[in-house]
Amino acid sequence: MKWSEISIHTTNEAIEPISNILHETGASGLVIEDSQDFDAIRNAPFGEVYELNPDDYPDEGVRIKAYLPLNSFLIETVEEIKQAINNLLVYDIDIGPNKVTISEVKEEDWAHAWKKYYHPVKISQKVTIKPTWEEYTPVSSDEVIIELDPGMAFGTGTHPTTVLSIQSLEQYVNKGDTVIDVGSGSGVLSIASALLGAKEVFAYDLDDVAVKSTEENVKLNGLENKITAKQNNLLDNVDMKVDVVVSNILAEIIVRFVEEAWNNLKEGGFFITSGIIQNKKELVKDKLKEKGFEIIAMNEMEGWISIVAKKNS
Repeated sequence: MKWSEISIHTTNEAIEPISNILHETGASGLVIEDSQDFDAIRNAPFGEVYELNPDDYPDEGVRIKAYLPLNSFLIETVEEIKQAINNLLVYDIDIGPNKVTISEVKEEDWAHAWKKYYHPVKISQKVTIKPTWEEYTPVSSDEVIIELDPGMAFGTGTHPTTVLSIQSLEQYVNKGDTVIDVGSGSGVLSIASALLGAKEVFAYDLDDVAVKSTEENVKLNGLENKITAKQNNLLDNVDMKVDVVVSNILAEIIVRFVEEAWNNLKEGGFFITSGIIQNKKELVKDKLKEKGFEIIAMNEMEGWISIVAKKNS
C-alpha cells in the first residue's frame, strides 16, 4: 500500500492541537521530531531515552509527520488539515513557520523502522517505561515497570509533559487511592497510577482511538481489574469523589474543567495538571486559585510546566 507523508514544521505549543487535527483526519501514524530532544537527552536525569540522529531534526521548533493513504481525496484532506491548523490562531496558539510538505512513502519504510530508536527509560525514581518489543531487567526491587505499545499515534510516554505527570503521580498517589485520568491518550498515566498503588482508576478520553489504546495497554499490564476506560468529554456528567484527578492536556482545555475537577475531588485531594507552556502558566494558576485550590507544587521540564493543586476546605 502506498502512503503520503505530510510534514508540518511548527512549534512545541502546537504539538497537541495539530496532533489532534491529524488524528481526526484519519492519520494512521504520527512522528514528532523535536529540536529540543537532541540537547535535552544529554541532561536526562535517569539515563538515555532513545538514540537520536541530529540530521533527522529541524534547527528549531518541531516537525510533525503523519501518514495518510495515497488516494483521490488526498488533496482535499491536506487542505482541510491546513485550514484547521490556521484556525488555531483564533485560540492564540503559536503555529510557528507552519510549513507543510507532502511526499510519498512505502508502508514498510515507516510502520516499524521507528521502533529501533526507543528503549526502556527510567523517567522517575520508581517508574520505567518499557516498549513491548524490548527486553528489560529491573534494577531495584521497588521499580515500577510500565509495558507500553504506543503504536504510531501516541508516542512512547517520554515526552516532558508525561514525565512531569508521572513524577507528580509518584509523589501524590497513595495506596488505595481512586484516580481520574482526563484525556488518557495511550493510558500511560492511568497505568502509572494503578502501579503506584491506586485501587481504582477511571480513564476518560473523547477520542475512541485513545480509549481503545488505553484498553490495550491496560491489558498488557494486567490491570483490567483496576482501570476502566471510557469515551467521555473531559469530566462532563462525571459525579464521584476521588483522591486524585490528573490531566496532561492543553492549558486552554484545563481551565475549562477546573470546577468539575473540584467537584469530583475529596477534601484534601490533588489536581495534577501538565501540558502547560510558559505563557499559559498564569492562566491555569489564576483559574485554580479562583476556584479555591492551593498551588502546592510547580515543576518545569524543557519549557513545559506541571502544576499540582490541592483542594482544601
